[in-house]
Amino acid sequence: MGSAMAARLTGAEHELTVWNRGKDAARAMVERGARAADTPVEAAKDADVIFTMLTDDEATKSIVLGPDGFIGSLREGSTHVTLGTISVDLARQLTEAHHAKRQEHLGSPVFGRPGVAADGKLWLAVAGNAELAEKLKPVLDLFSRGMTVVGTEPWQAHALKLGGNFMITATIQMMAEAFVYAEAQGIDPSVFIETVNSALFQSNFVANYAKTMLHPPEHPGATVSLGMKDTRLFREAARAEGVELPLAYYLANRLALAEQAGWQNEDWAVGQYRVARREGRINEKSKG
Repeated sequence: MGSAMAARLTGAEHELTVWNRGKDAARAMVERGARAADTPVEAAKDADVIFTMLTDDEATKSIVLGPDGFIGSLREGSTHVTLGTISVDLARQLTEAHHAKRQEHLGSPVFGRPGVAADGKLWLAVAGNAELAEKLKPVLDLFSRGMTVVGTEPWQAHALKLGGNFMITATIQMMAEAFVYAEAQGIDPSVFIETVNSALFQSNFVANYAKTMLHPPEHPGATVSLGMKDTRLFREAARAEGVELPLAYYLANRLALAEQAGWQNEDWAVGQYRVARREGRINEKSKG
């Protein structure tokens, strides 16, 4: 995801310095005109704006706030934009840490998969200083088709993102169980979803996820492990506000079953569908 977004920036001839734990990804950006840094500190030291798209809280804490993190090398007045899906609690910590150093923090997690990012059609949930968000909009527009300003606190954008990912997971589960039902009735799931989507939802989102579930991609857009992480963060954020959401527990269980089956590195949607088929005990034989 980060590489796809960075490619949009190099394509617009922005002066870009990149760092990635995987050297191949950084090398590909250098071929597009970026400069590669050896460390996050080096990447941040001369930056006016630094974007992070990292896997989880642990990676974000290490790279931003850890002993070798870049927060100490980022100049006063510079901005850190968090694009990844992180916890509400960590988003709060980042804002406090940046403000202590007279730096800015903008929450801007993205909706969309790597292919969507490559096409510049992500949707952004943005929160923080409104003037700063407007100032950065021309850059954010390079990899997005639009953005929603959620609020004035960066953590609010990350809270919204977690809620959105919960809805994605719930929609996938709904489709997975509907496909199991269709198969049990001798109906091709692809015919089922084409009919229902045309009649009711008329949603590219539904069509695209159905395609992923029924024709698993060689390279997952997002893994079961990421789905587990996001569902856990959603539940933690809800619980911190005294809210219990039963469906979230059910979905967490489905994803845990996928992990237990060894599908943790499979596509998130594919893993949920496989669990639904296995748990549904579908008879694969023709009903003749």
